[in-house]
Amino acid sequence: MKNSDVAVIVPVYNEEKVIAQTISGALKVFPLVVCVDDGSTDGSADQIAQTGACLVQHSINLGQGAALQTGIDFALQNPDVKYFVTYDADGQHNLADVQKMLDLIRTENIDIVVGSRFLGKAENMGTFKRFLLKLAVAFSNRTTGLALTDTHNGLRVCNRKVASELKLTMPDFAHASEIIERIAEKKFSYKEVPVTIVYTDYSRAKGQSMLNAINITFDLLLNRLIKK
Repeated sequence: MKNSDVAVIVPVYNEEKVIAQTISGALKVFPLVVCVDDGSTDGSADQIAQTGACLVQHSINLGQGAALQTGIDFALQNPDVKYFVTYDADGQHNLADVQKMLDLIRTENIDIVVGSRFLGKAENMGTFKRFLLKLAVAFSNRTTGLALTDTHNGLRVCNRKVASELKLTMPDFAHASEIIERIAEKKFSYKEVPVTIVYTDYSRAKGQSMLNAINITFDLLLNRLIKK
């Protein structure tokens, strides 16, 4: 079966309105979709349970980073899985982009492929959000030594080696920067590819606030101080 060696990891928190549609689209291309319900207080878990996706649950909300790590650990138990896709629950990613990234990682023997909306398209992105994301890119590149154009894109494809060594410890959205740090620390081979992100009224309403962005920066700086 095509893509039987792929696990699509979807962190879910209060996505009752859209998660079934997101899963339905993914399952048409990928037979193994792992949804981690991160302590949702709505009907997300019930919606997931009615699909063909695997449902893993956190009893309380631990944050997207923790949800991704749980999903990766679950998928690693399947020895047939060679590639791991991180995929947002709100439907803003494009499945054609995922397939393109998988084709690249398979043919070029790269450890991890990351999507870039700044090399591709970011439809309906607000000016302020664009500014914040560009700022995050500059900060990340300066502190890690990598040369990326998009550091907080939820769409990534990695091989089993990377999945086994990620060991995400930052529970919230700071995990995106932690993944970039891990690429630099472990010297994983990587490549960016253009992808399309579509911001709907729904996804914009659930987007990160300025306060959350400040909290993420604080978490990252504190984490680095602890490491030292």
